Amino acid sequence: MSIRTTTGHGRRYDSVLDVVGNTPVIRINRIAPKNVNVYVKLEAANPGGSVKDRLALNIIEAAERDGRLKPGQTVVEATSGNTGIGLAMVCAAKGYPLVVIMAESFSVERRRLMRFLGAKVVLTPKELKGFGMYTKAKDLAEKNGWFLASQFETADNADIHQATTGREILADFEGERLDYFVTGYGTGGTVSGVGRVLREHRPDTRIILTEPANAAIVSSGYVNTRNADNQPTEGHPDFQPHPVQGWTPDFIPFVLQEAMDDKLYDELHTIPGPEGIAWSRRLAAEEGIFVGISAGATLATAMKVAEQAPDGSNILVMLPDTGERYLSTPLFEGVPEGMSDAEVEIMQSTPGQQLTGA
Repeated sequence: MSIRTTTGHGRRYDSVLDVVGNTPVIRINRIAPKNVNVYVKLEAANPGGSVKDRLALNIIEAAERDGRLKPGQTVVEATSGNTGIGLAMVCAAKGYPLVVIMAESFSVERRRLMRFLGAKVVLTPKELKGFGMYTKAKDLAEKNGWFLASQFETADNADIHQATTGREILADFEGERLDYFVTGYGTGGTVSGVGRVLREHRPDTRIILTEPANAAIVSSGYVNTRNADNQPTEGHPDFQPHPVQGWTPDFIPFVLQEAMDDKLYDELHTIPGPEGIAWSRRLAAEEGIFVGISAGATLATAMKVAEQAPDGSNILVMLPDTGERYLSTPLFEGVPEGMSDAEVEIMQSTPGQQLTGA
């Protein structure tokens, strides 16, 4: 077998923003059932490490085009982390100040990443959940004249997934079947935008939506109230805290409402958080794919779909982000800093270069 070679992109890029999107689709080889083909779309390949780079870029550029965002104006948004990191990257590249509002319950490394990218991060009490941080962002925007990114209700969210993510999927499966598309939701932009594309161009593809078992707010049938600007006016009564950061705020976003109203998914599954953690760990240890809990939870759902899928089915799974922003979460529980007994035994199997006190 010859050595692997690469050829480069055949171009040079003017900005980090020019490499958002065009993420790879990768086959799962060792942990998938042998009678089906499971593929994953690796959104960690975006420069900010998650699928939210797409909406962050489009929210800012769409607002620039139509004049909603003025030069030098401060951007503010409520986020569990990935949208904030994406916005911090975009605002750094374009020169906008950014203030991110985040509940204190989300991982510490997320707030540090945003601050590293130049953003200010304001924390809200964890007991106020996602609705609390959302309300704080809205209040600050109104008081200071800041631009509220509005990821949960803006059309710019789903539109970018229609224009990029959905088109990429069509191109990557051109001439081949795509039997199932599996995704979770945070804002709902992915399922709404990709759903539009698949319904038009791949109507035979079954779209599977998944949510946490203990925060199954779509499954509940209750839709929280919204104001005239489509902003939530209450938290969802069926929400419970869950470990799948980035999934399911404690309200149904207006962006997700499109997928619900227009039937842009065929099945709705729930998945326990611990199963997401387990599958994320398996992806890393057995496939070399390093992703977060939401990615593991989406794959866990896909594996349940695979159990009932006809032989030869092609299943595509969205993997939203990298595992590096979960270091302080339950995903890394049990992963020690020091050497295990087996590692110490290996160290001691030859003389010299031994760490004392190990």
